Amino acid sequence: MKLPFLLFTICLSVVVTAQSTQKPPLHGKNWMAVTGKPLAATAGAIIFQRGGNAVDAACAMLAATCTMWDVLSWGGETQALIYNPKTKKVIAINAMGVAPTGATVEFFKSKGYNFPPEYGALAATTPGTIGGLCYMLSQYGTMSLKEVLAPAMELAAGYPIEAQTANSMERNKAMLKEWPYSKAVFFPHLGEKREAPEAGEIFVQKDLLQTLTKMIAAEQEALKKGKYRKDAIMAAYDRFYKGDIAKEFVRGCQEQGGLITMEDLARWKPVEEEPTHVNYKGIEVYKLQQWTQGPVMLQALNVLENFDLKAMGYNSAKYIHTLYQAMSLTFADRDFYYGDPRFATNQPMKGLLSKAYAKQRAGLIDWDKNDSTIGPGNPYPFEGKINPYINLLQQRGYTPDTSKRNFVPRHDVRENAFTMPDTAYMDRLWRGTTSVEAADKDGWVVSITPSGGWLPACIAGHTGVGMSQRMQSFVLDSVLNPFNVVAPGKRPRVTLTPSLAMKEGKPYASFAVQGGDTQDQNLLQFFLNMAEFGMTVQQACEAANINSNQLWLSLGGTKTDDRKPRPGSLLLNNRTPEAVQTELKRMGYTLSFEDRSSGPINAIWFDWKHGSFWGGSSNNGEDYGIGW
Repeated sequence: MKLPFLLFTICLSVVVTAQSTQKPPLHGKNWMAVTGKPLAATAGAIIFQRGGNAVDAACAMLAATCTMWDVLSWGGETQALIYNPKTKKVIAINAMGVAPTGATVEFFKSKGYNFPPEYGALAATTPGTIGGLCYMLSQYGTMSLKEVLAPAMELAAGYPIEAQTANSMERNKAMLKEWPYSKAVFFPHLGEKREAPEAGEIFVQKDLLQTLTKMIAAEQEALKKGKYRKDAIMAAYDRFYKGDIAKEFVRGCQEQGGLITMEDLARWKPVEEEPTHVNYKGIEVYKLQQWTQGPVMLQALNVLENFDLKAMGYNSAKYIHTLYQAMSLTFADRDFYYGDPRFATNQPMKGLLSKAYAKQRAGLIDWDKNDSTIGPGNPYPFEGKINPYINLLQQRGYTPDTSKRNFVPRHDVRENAFTMPDTAYMDRLWRGTTSVEAADKDGWVVSITPSGGWLPACIAGHTGVGMSQRMQSFVLDSVLNPFNVVAPGKRPRVTLTPSLAMKEGKPYASFAVQGGDTQDQNLLQFFLNMAEFGMTVQQACEAANINSNQLWLSLGGTKTDDRKPRPGSLLLNNRTPEAVQTELKRMGYTLSFEDRSSGPINAIWFDWKHGSFWGGSSNNGEDYGIGW
């Protein structure tokens, strides 16, 4: 390493904790509410001020963000981690919809698809967010559905729309106007030069308000009949999934070419499950199971635990190279081994998350240059098993080495043929959602990464509910991923990945981010910014991150080539020092730059020394928080 660069690295590692931020950190001693829109954060604050706990407030923020089309809608999906202070355990909520009846490989291939479509009714899984919200509220909240949905219903009756959402409607109007119910909701000025609402215009959603009103009516009727709070909330749930709302949803979906049936809605249920977790230097980091990409961050932490990251210096060339290689190794595993565990009995998650496997993978890092041929590893021997998918890996151009604990590439590995990412590729890589973080003085902590039904969204009939587009995250070819092939009743392997960390038996941090395949890249770096480099939560939210394109895209594209990895393609912050850029180019990276190189991260850090909360909300986007 050249001396000037070494001096720069040392200086940077010393001063990084003193960096200023564009947004102030949030402080509170009673509660904290952080999410993707200022009005939605206000909805959380309203519920807290009315005596609700963190679950109540999180549900109110979730409802508000759905109503405001914050890159999601009511027909999307919800993934959550909740710390229950009564049991002192972290629990996972799986409210991801499933592929509907008729959603088979043969069906999509007969229509000429290489992947299920990105948009429209055929892209829809069964809606999960409403079920997830009702379940979380009934089991762990304290308030009624009527109380928690009150802010969202007021928004549906009419709120001043933000430029970001209004402009997205206008920008996507050619597609949106193909769907009659979307056209009716999103374009109050049909025939004029601008057909979508203007920024600040009162945006009214009568159909959605009617849907929410029907759900509240079902709850209130159940209460009048003497039902307990939980049962009354689930009566509202039943009206959506089995009653008149369901009938209209299915009618509107099928009218527009979708596959969802009444039986699909009635059979689907949210699932409470055990989260996955690893210990990183005394901090327990929790993620959802492998139907999300969440375990990829845990794998990366296991790999990185083998190195002295702090000594490398924050965002030095060596640190960036180490992160990139660790992510390449773990994303290659994600892309081949992750999928809905209910449809597989032989997923090697024990091996993938083992420290021994991580050490073996860490030993593969080439310290002089980027390895463009990294492929999936072989975790099965670390469970005492034989890999049953060697034939599929061989079809992808990989063969077992002599130890049979790894796969080595042949020279003709096509997926690693380098092409620079274009604008469409980067849009699919970063495709957004929102996040919800909440905590209260009684110890409840909630982290949610909801999504689905983003603009351009196809609305199902007169429900006002935009349908999910998550079917596109399935594959149709087992060579790409044998665990994520589409099938009725199956959950796609999603990018959505809330996070919760514990230290010494207490909550340490709750954090999430939007941004497609970059989510666990950015969350990994956010976590290391705090755990390794001592940044405050706001500094860590705003800090410059890197993004890798050396992975298979989870969203978008009509051809297999659209989703293939772009090895060596590396996004840096445009203030990255020239010396770091020069060293990375020497190592074989192709660099691109952005002013803000991290998705909008929202987080809460728990200051046990002073008995308070620190809230962080990145300076990239409309994300906002309120504390008290």
